[in-house]
Amino acid sequence: MKRFTIILAAALLLIPAAGAQTQQKINKKNLVIEEWNTRAGSTKAVLDHKTTYNADGKKVDEVEYGDNRQKWRKRYEYGADGKVSREIVYDEHNRLVGFKKFEYNEFGRKKMQYNYDAKGRLQTTKVYKYIAEDA
Repeated sequence: MKRFTIILAAALLLIPAAGAQTQQKINKKNLVIEEWNTRAGSTKAVLDHKTTYNADGKKVDEVEYGDNRQKWRKRYEYGADGKVSREIVYDEHNRLVGFKKFEYNEFGRKKMQYNYDAKGRLQTTKVYKYIAEDA
């Protein structure tokens, strides 16, 4: 009986430790994540990056900052399948630089990417190939 009590006590002590190791998924609905940097020897924090999610938890806007101003911005649009259909890129003055359109394969992975300039002219295409090797 004493041995059972010791084993039970040890098991009960391990349960909180095991629970602490599991990660919770972050609810991204209507979430804004800001990343701030502070230089060594300074107390002034500077905004570095900002990501905004919509009510469905999908990333809709991303901004990179530098020297206290916007470096670039990306806006994301989604198709009926819930996948990113377009990624629209803006410069530091919020002027359109270009955009990307995506196609997906039957497994929901990117198949093709079409890169357009600000005037809507196709510049390049990218083909995604997935090669799996059995171990």
